[in-house]
Amino acid sequence: MDLSGVISISGIGGLHKVIAQTKNGVIVESLADKKRFPAYASSKISSLEDISIYTTGDDMPLKDAIKKIFDKEKGGAAPDHKSAEAELIKYMGSVIPEYDKDRVHISDIRKLLNWYNLLQKTDLLTKEPEKAEAAHSDIPKANAEADHKHKVPAKKATTAGAQKLKKTDAPKVKIQTARKSGAA
Repeated sequence: MDLSGVISISGIGGLHKVIAQTKNGVIVESLADKKRFPAYASSKISSLEDISIYTTGDDMPLKDAIKKIFDKEKGGAAPDHKSAEAELIKYMGSVIPEYDKDRVHISDIRKLLNWYNLLQKTDLLTKEPEKAEAAHSDIPKANAEADHKHKVPAKKATTAGAQKLKKTDAPKVKIQTARKSGAA
């Protein structure tokens, strides 16, 4: 599950996806209604990748907690975050039995389930294909050696060529000069 670029902004409900960066903050898009607006550097912005849940051992990253809910619900929706307190505490105990009952409040459980359901509705929760990556990395040695024999070695770049490459790869910046206005 890739939660990069998904943020929470203090004082603004819901989750947001970072669209672009500005001089004073970022442009975000609400996952719920797709409205875009600026979030300034003075706002308290938290990336979902940086949030964790208190447990009796080490803190659990939010990504792992969401994965546990995803596995328990088989990709479906979790219970509504507005359910009864006792029901939510029981559900949290079934999903993450090692969560710290003293430091994780009911508001935290409600927020976790609300965020999970929002991510699930917007199809941002998908299992990462682990087996597909492993299948591509297992190339038989004989084929790899045969391919290597038929390849022509590439020429090494000279230092002059490398310096030219560095100079041409530099970003092009347009410099504007201020013009004097007024009567001449």
